[in-house]
Amino acid sequence: LAALAEWRRVVRPGGHLLMVAPHRDGTFDHRRPVTSLAHLVEDQRRGTGEDDLTHLEETLALHDFSRDVTDPRTHAAWCRDNLAHRAIHHHTFTLRSLLEMLDHAGLELLAAEARWPHDIYVLARFPSAGGRPAGNARFLHPGAPAARRSPFASDR
Repeated sequence: LAALAEWRRVVRPGGHLLMVAPHRDGTFDHRRPVTSLAHLVEDQRRGTGEDDLTHLEETLALHDFSRDVTDPRTHAAWCRDNLAHRAIHHHTFTLRSLLEMLDHAGLELLAAEARWPHDIYVLARFPSAGGRPAGNARFLHPGAPAARRSPFASDR
């Protein structure tokens, strides 16, 4: 959310954002719980930085090495020094959770697609100054087309 606020600051009103994020189900994080919007809001409120290791133990316990090229013998050390190595994902997303975060941040959702093996693509727009997004409900309702087309069962 802090990154989205910064992007909002530097992108002109009406400007676009193309976001690509890892889908939890297609990555080595598939055993971890999806990060809630409430957690993301709290991280923003607290000013949680990139050096945060709140999810370290969860990440180490639930990491699926069959879906990663990381050497299991050095993985824990790299994760503990995540600021230097970027070895863990702080948060995990499904299509819906990512769209909910972007909606909460005030972006207008224009297109969304989850793609095999592990990506979520979203095109969004920063509304005009003071404007709120219109039409996001078509992406967020149960059974939305992007969710129905997703290759990931957790989205459907």
